[in-house]
Amino acid sequence: MNERTQTLIGPSLVPEAGAWPRLAEAARAADAGGLDLLGIQDHPYQWRFLDTFALIATLLARTDRIRIFPEVANLPLRPPAMLAKTAGSLDRMSGGRFELGLGAGSFWDAIAAMGGPRRTPAEAVEALAEAIEVIRLMWSGDRSVTHEGRHYRLKGVHPGEAPPHPIGIWVGAYGPRMLRLIGRFADGWIPSYGMTSADVLRSGNAAIDEAAEAAGRDPPSIRRLLNIGGAITAPGPGDRSEPASTVGRIPSDLAGPPAFWHELLDGFRGLGLRLRGLAAGRGARADRAARARGRPAAPRDRLRAPRRPLDVAAEATGASGLAPPVLGQTDAVGLSRRVRGSHRRTCGADPIEPPTAPWPGRTTDLPGRRRS
Repeated sequence: MNERTQTLIGPSLVPEAGAWPRLAEAARAADAGGLDLLGIQDHPYQWRFLDTFALIATLLARTDRIRIFPEVANLPLRPPAMLAKTAGSLDRMSGGRFELGLGAGSFWDAIAAMGGPRRTPAEAVEALAEAIEVIRLMWSGDRSVTHEGRHYRLKGVHPGEAPPHPIGIWVGAYGPRMLRLIGRFADGWIPSYGMTSADVLRSGNAAIDEAAEAAGRDPPSIRRLLNIGGAITAPGPGDRSEPASTVGRIPSDLAGPPAFWHELLDGFRGLGLRLRGLAAGRGARADRAARARGRPAAPRDRLRAPRRPLDVAAEATGASGLAPPVLGQTDAVGLSRRVRGSHRRTCGADPIEPPTAPWPGRTTDLPGRRRS
């Protein structure tokens, strides 16, 4: 089984500033437990949150094997040329462990309040397509690159060396035009189950496949990630017995032991998400990166352990006390247990809080600098 046919498991964290010590513990635990991916939400306008890319840089420096990505980067507030530069730098410094989740933007009032553009749905699609082109030009390794678009322009930029590995561009979007864009240009799709349904996942997958085929691409080469809200719990008398029947109506507080989640994943086979199998191995590339940094590679007997990734996830993330989400990746279904319940208990905040929520501090206005 190669990486393209595995289900990769890992935590997805809310970058709550007050939870910083637990975020670091969760990342180290996930890395030590052999999980594959770590996603970090990106909402720059949320005053409770740390900057996602500063957090990613710090967590990459504190881990050895796990890959980390923004889930998803806020394009309107992060120009694509700078995103590409940052992504390439993080990938190089981490030995090839950075991936790029990319979003066209939402919460436009909050984006505009920070000086970003307010785009229509059509403009958001157009800007995202341009951004992907700009990012790939910046990663090309060419001596000089130029792009003339409506939203972004490059003129004779010297991008420097290409990143150490082909960084994936995984797009979080749902609309028909966005899905066609993913099929034509992107490397992956990141839907969140709490914002959609089984029917939307099924039709979205089909739309991506159709667009990929029309563009001469191989549909299975486009990775599929799925966030599912819930929690991994210790086995006990309250175990659920029919998780597969939950597909299509998953509540935000879904919880169960690892066996429950394994069965739940099987229930997604009918959604067109090409579930191929479960594997938690760290992989040869991650081992090479660890050796390059003077760290030991993963023991071979540990990689062959019979435990499945959700068993490892339950043990690894439990050590942090944060109960971070679990997320699966590649051309299969993954699992994400978002931090809603435990986050409220540990931080006293809702990670889905509207970005325009009032800040209890001082507000400073500089009327002389307003635009007419």
